[in-house]
Amino acid sequence: MEDASREGLAWDDNGLGPEPRWTREPDIKAVERVCRRQLGIPNDGPGSEFAVAFHADGTFNKLYRIQSSRGRFMLRVSLPVDPHNKTRGEAATLQLVRRITDIPVPAVVAFDDSRASEIGFEWLLMNMVPGTPAYYRWRIMSMEQKERLTARVADFQAQLFRCGNLGRGFRGIGTLGTSGDLDRDGFPEPGQIVSAFFFSGKRYQYPIPRGPFRSSHDWLRAHLNIIIRENTTALAEARDEEARQSAEAALRVARKLLRMLHKLFPAIVNPPERTVLWHEELSLKNIMVDGEGGITGVIGWECTSTMPRWVASQVPEFLRGATRETKPDRNCYTDVDKDGSDANDAELDDNLDNEGKTELYWIHLMEYEQTQLRKVYAARMRQLRPEWDIEVEEDALKVDFLAAALRCGAGFYLRRIEQWIDAVERKEFLPLMEVLRVGIKKDKDKATSKPATSNALTLASRLS
Repeated sequence: MEDASREGLAWDDNGLGPEPRWTREPDIKAVERVCRRQLGIPNDGPGSEFAVAFHADGTFNKLYRIQSSRGRFMLRVSLPVDPHNKTRGEAATLQLVRRITDIPVPAVVAFDDSRASEIGFEWLLMNMVPGTPAYYRWRIMSMEQKERLTARVADFQAQLFRCGNLGRGFRGIGTLGTSGDLDRDGFPEPGQIVSAFFFSGKRYQYPIPRGPFRSSHDWLRAHLNIIIRENTTALAEARDEEARQSAEAALRVARKLLRMLHKLFPAIVNPPERTVLWHEELSLKNIMVDGEGGITGVIGWECTSTMPRWVASQVPEFLRGATRETKPDRNCYTDVDKDGSDANDAELDDNLDNEGKTELYWIHLMEYEQTQLRKVYAARMRQLRPEWDIEVEEDALKVDFLAAALRCGAGFYLRRIEQWIDAVERKEFLPLMEVLRVGIKKDKDKATSKPATSNALTLASRLS
């Protein structure tokens, strides 16, 4: 049955999962009228200078750039993927981060989560953050500039750890502002979670808990129940052997993860688990920089929620990649035509100048730089949080569990995830990423197993 609150949204299956589609476009004239009204700009006369233009498509939104006598602004018009909650959550998060940290985020001018305006969709008006996405400057930035940027991001993360009640973070897993509740210090409390994992496609209609969750156990159990429900349906509707086998594999892995969940995360937690604001899409495209590589803004907060503190022991997205300790020698890589005749490179480089080198060189260079910058991030976090190394070590298995659950939900690497689960059950603690990359041979090389730390031994006793 069609949900009237999500009118204007359709989901297409691109083979990798549901992809949102606008069934009608926002009217740019309506965008202009709303922005003029909110900014107090007259239609004519002194101070009426105003121009609005389409800026970019996001996964769940359209961005419009506004140039006016009052300055430059950005309007985000959102698909009703999670009506009311997504807009409220983003506004509350931006307002809080701007209020109690020095992270340069857009200032919220106004927002409407009701769809009552002439635009017909929810919208959020904010000031335009200066600068260029770091993605487009990364290749010309010096390593020193990249190190400074990385250390600054660590500063931001340390501040997010302190957001919330009396600087101690939050309690419970969910999105700020969606419940409307405030704590005794006036901070918004976590409410229903706004997450693509929960609202994409038919999942929005599933009768499952959506938060706020009291614990990691409850949150991850909801993830796994979605996967089980989805693949149970897929199995019943499978029309060929490949679809049947895929659904069976996902179900088997999800059920194994569910059994591990009950051993790894406590089911009963009181008071609710401590949580921290976590920007899960902190990519180079969401970090704005000036000509010197200094951070001028951090954007992309639309699905940010309070997450278990162990989730925040990961490095930010822009630092994730394969380990490469040796800097690649540029001269050892193939030259390509500067006219872009290499079709594969032209598709991969996203309009970046490859300087006559194959894309493989830039991939390897990025891996080398990420490897070095992860050390910079860890060193700075260690200064800001002296127990950081212990936190990272003790949280590694939990982070791997989350990564396994997310990949299972997407139907990726199911065989190797199952190998990893079986290895953990045998008390062999291999990093998930290593298993996904190379698998586990039947005649396992014991030297590849990491020695069990004291924390791993504790977890192992739960898994026995």
